[in-house]
Amino acid sequence: MKFDMLSPREQLVRTMNRIYYGGMTTLSGGNLSIKDGDNSIWITPTGVDKGKLTPADIVRIMQDETVEGLHKPSSELPFHLAIYKSRPDIRAIVHAHPPALVAFSITKALPDTNTIPQARGICGRVGYAPYALPGSTKLGANIAKSFAEGYDVVILENHGVAVSGKTLLEAFQRLETLDFCARTEMYAHRLGKFRTLTETQIDVFNHRDNDLPTYVPSVHTSIERDLRGQIVDTLKRAYQRQLMISTEGVISSRVHSDDFLITPTGQDRNTIDNDDLVMVVDGRREKGKLPSRSVLVHQEIYRRYPNIQSIIMAQSPYAMAYAISEQTMKTTTIPESYILLRDVPRVAYEKQFMGDTDVISTISEQTPVVLLDNNCVLVVGTSILQAFDRLEVLEFTAKSLIDAMHIGNLKPISERDTRELTDNFLHSS
Repeated sequence: MKFDMLSPREQLVRTMNRIYYGGMTTLSGGNLSIKDGDNSIWITPTGVDKGKLTPADIVRIMQDETVEGLHKPSSELPFHLAIYKSRPDIRAIVHAHPPALVAFSITKALPDTNTIPQARGICGRVGYAPYALPGSTKLGANIAKSFAEGYDVVILENHGVAVSGKTLLEAFQRLETLDFCARTEMYAHRLGKFRTLTETQIDVFNHRDNDLPTYVPSVHTSIERDLRGQIVDTLKRAYQRQLMISTEGVISSRVHSDDFLITPTGQDRNTIDNDDLVMVVDGRREKGKLPSRSVLVHQEIYRRYPNIQSIIMAQSPYAMAYAISEQTMKTTTIPESYILLRDVPRVAYEKQFMGDTDVISTISEQTPVVLLDNNCVLVVGTSILQAFDRLEVLEFTAKSLIDAMHIGNLKPISERDTRELTDNFLHSS
């Protein structure tokens, strides 16, 4: 079922669950609202545990300002009303306190959405509103003024963030994407300088071709159906582990010969179902489905490397801190990291879209993990499980390296011990 076809009550509960269990607010913090077609406002209540919210808890504010519901509406209702009044195009608002965005709010800074090519298009314009008492008319006026100036997301000084959307899902995805940018930027700061993208570089990414010729499948084999389930389970697991966000992340798996399944473009990664995946056969896509924009890279990797059975492209925040920084990631930290990841090379952003030849020639069975600068991490494996294991180990290794900077100087495994690992675990490959 499409998210927008759910009732406002159900949309608000499901979205709050994702925000709360995604670590972007506390049980007493944050509030969400939807402006309905009749201009009534559905909003989360005050004084109710956000981790146990039910549809019955949602409050409705009618046009005549009467309140329907079991509870009082959120104490931040005034700023929701002020935003809706200032911007008739806004139909949903998310207010939350993600720690990374709060960190920016208390330093009067804005996260940079030009670190990866998709973020700015998702987040829209990001602005700032000065402090005022929570729940006050003044706070509502400050926030509404920023939205009236055309901002889609507003960082609230010493408070949190308010995010707008034409739908609640759009508002949530803006929040999640901006939070990802904030976390990645904070981790990259610890590594030193980091790169942002120019208008031209972002434009190159947006013109990637995934509109393949189509075909109508006559049968879905048991192998294909099983792989569809594995991919969907892995997508949800990656999302829960914060290795992907709802708008970014690609998984594919070889089905037979060079034919493969791949995730679609433009769909919420946490709600993709088995039938949403796109089968690609002889360079043709299933009719009525649009594959990931990276489909041609996946296709060429499968053609060139017959033993590679699965490919994952993701934007896990600690690994992406290395992908936007000038630092090299050292995998000689613990044996598992080096055995699973080997050395992790990187491909410059400018070289990723020249027919993708640099990406395809860098990845291999012997080099199963590559950082694509300011884009994503690319991992391959002989199974979906092995590729996902490598993604997890990559993120854990990157986190350990960045966290170690607060403790002391990195002491990697010695060259002799690295050679011993190679001889005992990698020599055969």
